[in-house]
Amino acid sequence: MDPLHHLPLTEIDPHALLRDRGALDPATLHQLQHSIATEGLRTPIEVWTLSTPRPSEGGETYRYGLISGLRRLTAARALGLKAIPAFLRAPQSIAQALASMVTENEIREPVTPWEKATLILNAIEEGHFDTPDTAIAALFPSSPRTSRTRIRNHVGVAESLALLLAEPATLTTRQLDTLAAALQSGHEDLLIATLQPVARQSAETQWSTLRPVLQDVLREPTNPTTRRPRRLLKLRRA
Repeated sequence: MDPLHHLPLTEIDPHALLRDRGALDPATLHQLQHSIATEGLRTPIEVWTLSTPRPSEGGETYRYGLISGLRRLTAARALGLKAIPAFLRAPQSIAQALASMVTENEIREPVTPWEKATLILNAIEEGHFDTPDTAIAALFPSSPRTSRTRIRNHVGVAESLALLLAEPATLTTRQLDTLAAALQSGHEDLLIATLQPVARQSAETQWSTLRPVLQDVLREPTNPTTRRPRRLLKLRRA
């Protein structure tokens, strides 16, 4: 059994890794704080020793990077605890540490489809993986092929539309699937043109604007060889 360490909170960098969870739910975090305050922390966090300690914003020195347990670490800090139980891991690479984090979250509480897609893009941008396919294979090795294909499709949505979508983390799996299908059928320019006038508006307004366009796209036949639309759909004008 791995030895348990009690590490100073000030020495653990919560952002040493890319995080797949974009935001922590305040209600869930409050419940966790109450549980830790009354019963203690039941499950230790996981960290690794940083090859080079780095200064923190508070003037302390980070000596460990967080792998899993962001909510537990955040709750412990909010309670004013000085130390936290932790397992010390030794990942062979940052990519392996990322895979451990993803596996932990998939078991406990899966992140949103959008967060998975953006994690993959960020990991590629930081040089941990070469392509979305290699990233998905490493981070979601136990997922069925259909699930990995869906994640890859959602990555395409994030690549094309991230800068235009408001609150994209709130998009459902079905909504992302619909956007991915429209992109794959060659309608990226149409979706961008639809979103640009409402780029600064709410997610609800954006989806109301997209819905009729997507309905047209899904009805529009495509060339079976090229997967491109047989005709160019036009935006409706009032």
